[in-house]
Amino acid sequence: MKYSAYTDEMLCSLAFQGVAQAEEALVLRYARLVRSCSRPLFLMGGDSEDLMQEGMLGLINAIRDYAPERGTAFRTFAETCVRNRMISAVRSASGKHHTPLNDSVPIEAPLFDESSQCGLSETDPEVIVISRETLQERMDLLRNRLSRFEAKVLGLFLDGLSYSEIADQTGRPLKSIDNAVQRIRRKLVDLKPSLTTHSDGKG
Repeated sequence: MKYSAYTDEMLCSLAFQGVAQAEEALVLRYARLVRSCSRPLFLMGGDSEDLMQEGMLGLINAIRDYAPERGTAFRTFAETCVRNRMISAVRSASGKHHTPLNDSVPIEAPLFDESSQCGLSETDPEVIVISRETLQERMDLLRNRLSRFEAKVLGLFLDGLSYSEIADQTGRPLKSIDNAVQRIRRKLVDLKPSLTTHSDGKG
């Protein structure tokens, strides 16, 4: 049975009734969103596979916990669940070893209250993740240091495209895409001293 014409909310309702194919359809529909949410954290030093796994678990939780009576679109709820699951993974990893993610800043207040399994406590001092403002600042500075090809790859990468999809879009082999992403990561790490100087100069 095909579910492409079903809305997210209709699929959630079917999944709640035990229709496994409906849940699978939602997981496939939102796989790219999960990748997109993981990409900034990966660039800052996170493990891509671990983040994806945590994000997929967050997506499954969203499908099973979604309550339409709250008046929130499923996409909004799912994105919050995915991001918060990844944040928890980052928090756990940062307590075990030092990574560039340890330089991140507190996340904004959660979208949902604490009754939702997808919510994170606003007062939790251990919750760390690159804020959108900080990430945007880094990305703006980073783009000035990228080649035209690297900038193209970065945009597609942050949109959640897979390496093979980026290769198709750019007409380059997979190895070139992987090398470009690794160069982007190194350049982003190299930006940290200049970002500190930039921040200190504001005072």
